[in-house]
Amino acid sequence: MAAYMSSMICLASREHRAFLIRGNDVVVASKRYVRGLRRKPVNVLIPEDKAEQVVRKERKKKKKGEDDEAEAAAAAAERPKHGGFVKGKTEEQPTAKHAHLSAGRDQVDGLRFERAFPGDKRLARLVSISRSRTFREHQGKILLEGRRLICDALVAGANPQMVFFSTVDRLRELPLDKLRRATLVKVKFEDIKLWSDVVAPQGVIAIFSRPDSSRLNFANTGHSVPLSLICDNVRDPGNLGTILRCAAAAGCNNVLLTKGCVDTWEPKVLRAAMGAHFRLPIYPNLDWDVIENHLPKSVTVHVADSSCGPDRNRQTEDLQVNRSHTPFKAGDYGWISTSHSQSNVCYEDYDSDSDCEAEGLSLPRVDAKLYHESWAQSPTALVIGGETHGLSIESVQLAEKTAGHRLFIPVVPGVDSLNSAMAASILLFEGRKQLLRLRQSRKWNSAEGQFS
Repeated sequence: MAAYMSSMICLASREHRAFLIRGNDVVVASKRYVRGLRRKPVNVLIPEDKAEQVVRKERKKKKKGEDDEAEAAAAAAERPKHGGFVKGKTEEQPTAKHAHLSAGRDQVDGLRFERAFPGDKRLARLVSISRSRTFREHQGKILLEGRRLICDALVAGANPQMVFFSTVDRLRELPLDKLRRATLVKVKFEDIKLWSDVVAPQGVIAIFSRPDSSRLNFANTGHSVPLSLICDNVRDPGNLGTILRCAAAAGCNNVLLTKGCVDTWEPKVLRAAMGAHFRLPIYPNLDWDVIENHLPKSVTVHVADSSCGPDRNRQTEDLQVNRSHTPFKAGDYGWISTSHSQSNVCYEDYDSDSDCEAEGLSLPRVDAKLYHESWAQSPTALVIGGETHGLSIESVQLAEKTAGHRLFIPVVPGVDSLNSAMAASILLFEGRKQLLRLRQSRKWNSAEGQFS
């Protein structure tokens, strides 16, 4: 009976175990897993004669493991991390070493320079400076491109702020001793070509502080003559740049620009002037009330007459045979600007019976004179008007006030008036010739600004 009961109990336990396996494997697995965690490792008894050898082996393994970990840490510190965080000395030491090597490599004759990274916004700023007059005036900066123009500015004492160059050889072409305070940035030539305003860039562009003519050093002052140039509403950049170049070549004392002239620091003006900005003083954006302050007290102001009126041929013949002529009214020959600052003055189609004369107003009366006749016999100022609007009434009034003349350049019949830059070059060099001839016969007192 006892044997029968024990067999039944074993059979029931087997069936219960089978039921758990078939119906709920998770419970069986969990019980086995828990039972496995509760197991204790078997203690290994080492014989006494071999215990010391086992201890030495364990120490060697432990020491070798520590050395391997140290080598792995050093290797990991030398390798660049990809998106991971590097702590403490493992990051600082390699960075300092890399910076030292980079600093030694990014130098030219003792001057350190930077390397522009992709998307550098400093390059985009070049466009704002080159194309926006408002930005140049507000920021007080100008943009110069090309070795010759940058060198002229540095020699004259202009203050460089930032220089972009494509190769180190291009940078060495500049006077490096004058670039100590400037930021030097090496960029790709493709980037300079992208932002440059010329077809074939030279690979060097510089940003300067807007120069003050009173603080620049002009080298050719010893060859100048008492001749000033006044640009009256010249709006074409190419014409203004050429006029400035002629003024520098003729040895003018200074150049005065009235309000309405194109910005003298526009890139097209700079290229046409060929460095004239740094060879003689240029005073832009002046009112006519202020212009007289930049001229000598005994100055005589002459205006360039485009001579485009209906009686031009008759006037040319009269002047060439030296016939006596009475002073002409300015409006008779169409050389007065239609733009004006006084709203109640008539400038077009002047007529002696017009309403202007009825109101007691009349245009200035200025004698005409051929350009090769004697007109530069004292400190002289020459006014060149723009081709579109011509001379302003203020310039003619100043000529009348100083007993000046309308300088006339005769051309063959059927040919329109000369370009303003061409007329300026003819008159400036004729004025220089007359003043030099006068200097040889009479002594010029440069301190008092007059001949003695």
